[in-house]
Amino acid sequence: MHHFSFLSASLLFTLAISPAFAAEPSDESISSTTSSNSKFATKSSEVVKKLTVNASASQADEEKDPFEAWNRKVYQFNDVLDRNVARPIAVQYSEKVPEPVRGSYRQFRKNLNEPWNAVNQLVQGRPMHAAKSLGRFTINTLTTLGFADPARRLHLTAETEGFGTTLGYYGVPTGPYLVLPILGPSTIRETVGFAADSFARPQRYILEDHKGVFWAEQALRAVDSRAELLDLEKVLQGDKYAQIRDIYLQRLNFIVAEKKGLADENMFISDEGDDPEDESSDPVDTDSSDDHATE
Repeated sequence: MHHFSFLSASLLFTLAISPAFAAEPSDESISSTTSSNSKFATKSSEVVKKLTVNASASQADEEKDPFEAWNRKVYQFNDVLDRNVARPIAVQYSEKVPEPVRGSYRQFRKNLNEPWNAVNQLVQGRPMHAAKSLGRFTINTLTTLGFADPARRLHLTAETEGFGTTLGYYGVPTGPYLVLPILGPSTIRETVGFAADSFARPQRYILEDHKGVFWAEQALRAVDSRAELLDLEKVLQGDKYAQIRDIYLQRLNFIVAEKKGLADENMFISDEGDDPEDESSDPVDTDSSDDHATE
């Protein structure tokens, strides 16, 4: 009986430890696993490198635009929509709506963004700029409801901000260039910033109970933004995709460098081109600060 119990225990012990011996890897399997892990680590490293690139116009295409094949397809899709819908409407809007009316609308739109500008400037550690933005908002709202810019005459010039710019101010890389359906040129950083900016728009909350009015305003914003690009498109020749990409990336880097006081005076994009409310401009000049057509 004792022998039977001992035999049973031995069998149970053998069954219990056999999977462990069976699972013990051979030198060949260890080598194969190590090789697979190495390949995975290499691919992961390549993906991380692509996603964390600080894209600029001067870089090689494969570095700043690793998703070019996909981006060009989205660009072609956007171009079809633009040629058949957006551009014809923008042309009619530009021809039928007088420039003073369009300029006043843009100024009103910019004025609503001043509090968000101030928030970003505070986050950037620039409280005096934030105070100037709030001062602009107060003066323009109280005097003209934001349709004109008397604050400019008090040397309170505009400085457009966004969450993407704030991220860039703190060294967050742009990530690779992206073309978003309908929205157009962007990067990973600017896509995140655009999402945050869209939730910060006061229209979203002022018109919360008036969805129809809200979306009508968004549509008008898109048409007006597209109308501002009618003159720019005349100078684009050849590979328009590449030209738009490089102009966008250079402008993006200039804006962040300007906030840090590092902007190169020789760069072809100047702040005056982005800020129509410079001293030399009319109060109702156009605003070219919108990065996305539907913003």
